[in-house]
Amino acid sequence: MSTSEPATNNNVIDFFTGQPYASSKTYRFIRLAPELDGLEMLYTNDAHKQKLFSVKILCWGLREDGEVVGMIPWLDRLTPCPEIKDPLNGEWEGYYDPGSEEIFHEAPIHKSLELETAVDYYDYACEHETDVIQEIPDVIGTHAVFSGDKFETLVLKSVISWRLLHGGQILGLVADDDKVIDTPVLPGDAALYATEPHPEFHYYFQHNIANKIKAGDPEALAAISALAKR
Repeated sequence: MSTSEPATNNNVIDFFTGQPYASSKTYRFIRLAPELDGLEMLYTNDAHKQKLFSVKILCWGLREDGEVVGMIPWLDRLTPCPEIKDPLNGEWEGYYDPGSEEIFHEAPIHKSLELETAVDYYDYACEHETDVIQEIPDVIGTHAVFSGDKFETLVLKSVISWRLLHGGQILGLVADDDKVIDTPVLPGDAALYATEPHPEFHYYFQHNIANKIKAGDPEALAAISALAKR
């Protein structure tokens, strides 16, 4: 009697990556490098087809297949820039260096080298998908929005850090104010908890939008209202 490997069903789609389950492992992230030089992502949407919008890149991520992509907090998760989905049919247009005004579509060589060198140096032995591989600080002022009453009231909390798990998932971390002992709260602090599993977590916003929400800006609140209906 002979045995063989079970056939792979390419119709099964990984929930997080949108890729066929058989190939989803190669798309998982295995290392992150913070973006410290102010590089940005450019995008457009259907409401302003002739206008380019920009947001700061949080970090660069190395996938198991060797691809390196910029990452931004986008709606309810940390998202590779080429894969953004805007509520107004937004589309990624490239990376942008505000200093040189250069637009480019591949990760900078120095970031690719940093990631490849680091992943060779740090050889972790993990047993579980939830084992922590890496934790990096949030350097762009990301805020997480929580609401337990359908957006009648909002709680905005600063994201302190981002944690990469062995399974490739990346989670934003905020501080539980009741558990804070030492300040400032830094990555790895025992008072931190993951946002995305929290039942009242909804979205991430960069600091400029978060500050407008805090100030009661009508346009920002209208945007929140629109997202609440999604």
